[in-house]
Amino acid sequence: MTVHPWRPTRRRLADTLLSALAPVAVCSVALGGLTAWTSSGNAGTPARIAVTDAHVFMPYGNTRDTAAFFRITNSGGADDRLLKVTVSGADGETALSRHRMTSGRAAYAETVDSAEVRAGDSLAMSPTGLDVTLRAKPGWREFDFVPFTLYFQHSGPVKALAIVVRPGRFGV
Repeated sequence: MTVHPWRPTRRRLADTLLSALAPVAVCSVALGGLTAWTSSGNAGTPARIAVTDAHVFMPYGNTRDTAAFFRITNSGGADDRLLKVTVSGADGETALSRHRMTSGRAAYAETVDSAEVRAGDSLAMSPTGLDVTLRAKPGWREFDFVPFTLYFQHSGPVKALAIVVRPGRFGV
């Protein structure tokens, strides 16, 4: 039995070079795409939550039930979710709720578990949309400040001071 030594030929060298070049080209294209994505500022940026325009309605009549509203802005590159809101200046629990209408034009509040805050977007709470329902402590006066903590899935807790206003004041 004779052993034939391997001899490089043009054909063998060209085939070897082409088979090595294909994965290198694919990796180069993928790396170029990831570099462009990272350079544009969209890769790996977490949610950046800011809470502004915080206000809570002063209760009126014989009830102490009221609602609080916030503007939540996410300037980051990832979505986040508002999970709950707590308040130290009120009695009892708070709840996230959404204003709903029935076919007979009656309104009711529907409790929701959470609210999404998309990346690069904001969520504006309002009396006709999402709000935080709570029971006010006796003695709240207009322009008092009430401390709230908003808890987010990825960003964690964010503190905000809400000003007590009369419904209809400041456009709300």
